[in-house]
Amino acid sequence: QVQVSESGGGSVQPGGALKLSCAASGNGFTVDTMVWYCQAPGKERELVATNTNRGITTYADSMKGRFTISRDNGKNTMYLQLNSLKPEDTAVYYCNIKGLYSWSHNPLDAWGQGTLVTVSS
Repeated sequence: QVQVSESGGGSVQPGGALKLSCAASGNGFTVDTMVWYCQAPGKERELVATNTNRGITTYADSMKGRFTISRDNGKNTMYLQLNSLKPEDTAVYYCNIKGLYSWSHNPLDAWGQGTLVTVSS
């Protein structure tokens, strides 16, 4: 059983910063790609940033230069540093992990419950 949990959300003023964390726990799986998504009120979920276990990172254009994704492979933990936050960054941020179950080699695709980031003056 794999569990994914996010933390670190909160309320900040425009220009502020937050660091989100995502941890995948359980046994019997390996993680390849870890992804951050966000879903703003009334909008569809969208990709924020991706990190593979080979260290390849990609970002949505609107987040480049402000958000930084990082990862601790040994702990199946991922982080998202959010800087220079804007009101339009207000959203629930979700963690998604992709990999394989060790015994069956079936694909793993698990989501956390999300953590809310509110940017407001």
